[in-house]
Amino acid sequence: MPEIKKLLQDVKAFAFDVDGVFTNGAVMLHPGGEFIRMMNIKDGFAVQHAVKMGYPIAIITGGTSRMVRKRFTSLGVKDIYMKSANKIEAFDVFLSKHRLQPADILYMGDDLPDFEVMKKSGFPACPADAAEEIKNLSLYTSHRNGGEGCVRDIIEQVLRLHGKWMNDFSFTW
Repeated sequence: MPEIKKLLQDVKAFAFDVDGVFTNGAVMLHPGGEFIRMMNIKDGFAVQHAVKMGYPIAIITGGTSRMVRKRFTSLGVKDIYMKSANKIEAFDVFLSKHRLQPADILYMGDDLPDFEVMKKSGFPACPADAAEEIKNLSLYTSHRNGGEGCVRDIIEQVLRLHGKWMNDFSFTW
């Protein structure tokens, strides 16, 4: 088995940045002041399936948005950390809450604010269009860009390895 697959077998939880991972990084400015983001529906399906399979998932973002919170809450994510200027602090809270070790976590980020938390996580990963510093740090670079299925790519790989992808819960939201 390739080394990456062995490391993915140890993943017990996921943590993700939002902009540049779930989105392509572009935002539209709404006249009301809210940023409008587009997210990939297949990423959402993979997230809710991982939640159903018992994986803790954290969203750790420097941004803040009612709609982002609503999106992830609707997918079953309970650990949503917004306005995370220092993502390590949110990461540590997530670890403590779920009694996890840094080695248990797959973290996917795309840019410099993710660097320190990715160094601490057991399995740093990134989208294909991540910043070079993040690609160099990552154990896995998805073949998909941010907002174009990179989250689905990595979650599906982990769940397949764990025998939790194609099961009775795979065919419903």
